[in-house]
This record gives sequence, C-alpha cells and structure tokens, in this order.
Amino acid sequence: MFLFDYLMPAELFPIILIGSLLLLWATLRARSQRKPVVWGLIAMGVFLIGIMAIAEVTGLASGAIEAAGWPWVLVNASIILYTLAVIEIGITGVFLLRNLYRYN
Repeated sequence: MFLFDYLMPAELFPIILIGSLLLLWATLRARSQRKPVVWGLIAMGVFLIGIMAIAEVTGLASGAIEAAGWPWVLVNASIILYTLAVIEIGITGVFLLRNLYRYN
C-alpha cells in the first residue's frame, strides 16, 4: 500500500530535482518559460535548505524541543512553500508543453 503524507515532496527531492533540471534544459532549448522554472528552482532550494536549517537551529531535528510552537509552525510553513514551488514548476512544464505543441 502506498501512503502519502505532507513530507513526501521533500522526501522525493532527488527525483524532483532531476525532473526540474530536465525541464530547465527543455526551457532553454525552447527559449520559452525560462524565468518561472529558474525562480521555482531557486525557491525550492531556499525553502528546502530553510526547512533543514530552522529544524537544526531550533532543536526540532534532534528532538531537543517538542514539536510545537513557533518553530514547528515555521518548519511546516517552509514545507508548504517548498511544495508550492514544486507545483509551480509542474504547472510551468504544462505551459511549456502547451506552447510547444500549439496548433495554429
């Protein structure tokens, strides 16, 4: 049975990164939709590193503090923003396909 939780996009980061880099390569070749993919990749990296840094600095990663309060909210907000960046890259890929296969 396949179970999906809210941490799954962060756990699948290597696969998402490979797909995003391939999409970046396609946008460079097509000369279309470059900026949204680059900004999505930057946002994805910043939020993922932010999740890890916040969890480490506050003690959530080691279990030194309880998973509650403002550190927990901040980490979950970063996870949500990371997931939104991944979704934005996916939507940009759909727009790129639409632009490449447009029938006039």
